[in-house]
Amino acid sequence: MTDSLAIIRFDGNGRVYGAGDTLSGEYRFNGVLPAQIKAVEVSVLWYSEGKGDEDMAVHEFWRSGPDEGERIDPSRPAQFTTTLPNCPLSYEGLIVKIRWCVRVRAILHRGKDVVAQKSFRLGGVPAVEVSAS
Repeated sequence: MTDSLAIIRFDGNGRVYGAGDTLSGEYRFNGVLPAQIKAVEVSVLWYSEGKGDEDMAVHEFWRSGPDEGERIDPSRPAQFTTTLPNCPLSYEGLIVKIRWCVRVRAILHRGKDVVAQKSFRLGGVPAVEVSAS
């Protein structure tokens, strides 16, 4: 089998969204056969990076697959859509960063799961700049 790959594509502007906007797009998997898939999970989530504890929260989650009575053709694009929340907004600080993404995961019967994520920005908070003093 060739290397497996997940592909995520956003509709519309594709990278920057406002609170309450609709985020939609599609995903598919290359190099994965339908019989290999136990389930597919799609999450819209945010996570923090930086000093201190790192946090993560899932805004929206979907699971599909044979266990849920659905046939999956991994090579055909599948759709996702959600209304984005008011917070937390994306933030690029010096000490902490808040990032949003869509993550897809094909859970396979045998072998390594196929996982990919694609980032986007929620809100228009400018990045913090370090000034030379």
